Amino acid sequence: MHLIDWLVLIFTLTMVIVYGMYKSRNLGSSENYLAGKRDLPWITIGLSIMATQASAITFLSTPGQGFADGMQFAQFYFGMPIAMVILAYFILPIYYKLRITTAYEYLEQRFDVRMRTFAAMLFLLLRGISAAISIYAPGIILSTVFGWNLALTNFFLAAFVIAYTTFGGNAAVSRTQELQMTIMMGGLVLAFIMVLYQLPAGVGLTEAWQIAHVTGKTQVVDWSFSWHDRYNVWSGILGATFLFLSYFGTDQSQVGRYLSGKSLKESRFGLLFNGFVKIPMQLLVLSVGVMVYVFYQFNQPPLYFNQASREKITHTAQNTRFIQLEASADTLFQIKKTALNALVEGLHTSDDARVQDARAQLQEIDRQGVQLHEQAVQLARQALPQIDSKDKDYIFIGFIMHYLPVGLIGLMFAMIFSASWSTKASELNSLAATTINDIYRRSLVKDRDDTHYFRASRLATVFWGLFIMIFATYVKLPDNLIQAVNMIGSIFYGTMLGIFFTAFFLKPVGGKAVFWAALVSQAVVLYMFFWVDQDAYLWYNPLGCGLVMGLSLILEYTVFWGRRKR
Repeated sequence: MHLIDWLVLIFTLTMVIVYGMYKSRNLGSSENYLAGKRDLPWITIGLSIMATQASAITFLSTPGQGFADGMQFAQFYFGMPIAMVILAYFILPIYYKLRITTAYEYLEQRFDVRMRTFAAMLFLLLRGISAAISIYAPGIILSTVFGWNLALTNFFLAAFVIAYTTFGGNAAVSRTQELQMTIMMGGLVLAFIMVLYQLPAGVGLTEAWQIAHVTGKTQVVDWSFSWHDRYNVWSGILGATFLFLSYFGTDQSQVGRYLSGKSLKESRFGLLFNGFVKIPMQLLVLSVGVMVYVFYQFNQPPLYFNQASREKITHTAQNTRFIQLEASADTLFQIKKTALNALVEGLHTSDDARVQDARAQLQEIDRQGVQLHEQAVQLARQALPQIDSKDKDYIFIGFIMHYLPVGLIGLMFAMIFSASWSTKASELNSLAATTINDIYRRSLVKDRDDTHYFRASRLATVFWGLFIMIFATYVKLPDNLIQAVNMIGSIFYGTMLGIFFTAFFLKPVGGKAVFWAALVSQAVVLYMFFWVDQDAYLWYNPLGCGLVMGLSLILEYTVFWGRRKR
């Protein structure tokens, strides 16, 4: 990067850190540190919720998802408005009435301390792994692109966020996320404009969208139903609704965001704001990927986008075959240019016959291009079995590095860092809050003064920060990072949601019944995911929830009811 880009990056990130520390001074107590001062307006809550979910994975993997598969990933978020309405009007009032710091405190009041501890441990396991993935995403990509050491990259990605989160706690998290979300949205809009700006003369948004439409990139809704299809309207509305209910309703990284509101009304508006803005935001992120796809129809792309790995392949036995594939891709690109020119001219002159011929030719060229790319990925896997052979996550960052002007490159990297920090800060704060409130203070070290728990909270924040850095650096993580986060969530979130829904809606059920039901349900979901079908992971959210609720009722009335009456 140019010196100007480094200056833009450093200035932007410094501004975020200073702003967060200034806004979170004078905390005074462990409750203020872990839960904030409960004085946030709805817009801060809404932006904080969005920023917590919008990790660096969103801005690295999702454009690549749009490039490769089009807009259909947006269906994953169709259930979010439904989930936000349910949470805002049925669940949030319960949390506010009890004035809890973590969601798991409610489970002790409703059931017993065993259920509180069990749910807290599930959360720590889930969020600890997910946090490692969310720092691994930018870490592995930045280290590959710039040739940096992965451990050192992860350190710089995490060190500063650990510092300001340890200093300012929940308040620092929420306040910095206001600024980070502004940077992220501004960066996205700028990226979209810059891609359009660099398209050839005569190719505007309308023509670009029609070119993308030829190969099915613009299709948003898929009405077909299949258990094995990860993204269709049914899995998005039904399966993902349960995932979002659990994530936003039981995951402390999100619950802690909206429990910091100054009133029930403000928190409710913040949730609803997130529910109805998230889909347009996700469509924008995917649209950036689709426009990058169109850009590379006119500008020859690399056959394999992970150029650092491509360089390593030159020293392997697979290099000769790789060169042959690249030559075939070069030839195909020249044919594509002729077809594209015919399509654009046909669109301008309203020559429908010419447009249809060009579309048919482009669809066939795209099919051949996909085959060549798949062969390249297979060769990369053979040549470098120790590395991530998928290259979707490198598409957008490659465009940034090679085609954006000086200054904007630095801003784009500030966007990526801001996204990483925003998620990491929420995760660190929620992990510390759950560790201290639900385990350390409740079961291990009781009846100490508040100063002790204040210090312990800061130590817990540092501990989890170090854990995440080490895990992200030394544990092998999956290929597609954005899907990996959703998959890991779906393994545990169904059970978590079932526990909470049982607490909310099945009043006769006691703690023992729901505890054993949760253990059995979690075992069933793990079996289904690892030994039956991973592609159907969204459906494991309603499955886990339904199993916990159904088994709880059965166990309560067949095993535990008589004991309770005695």
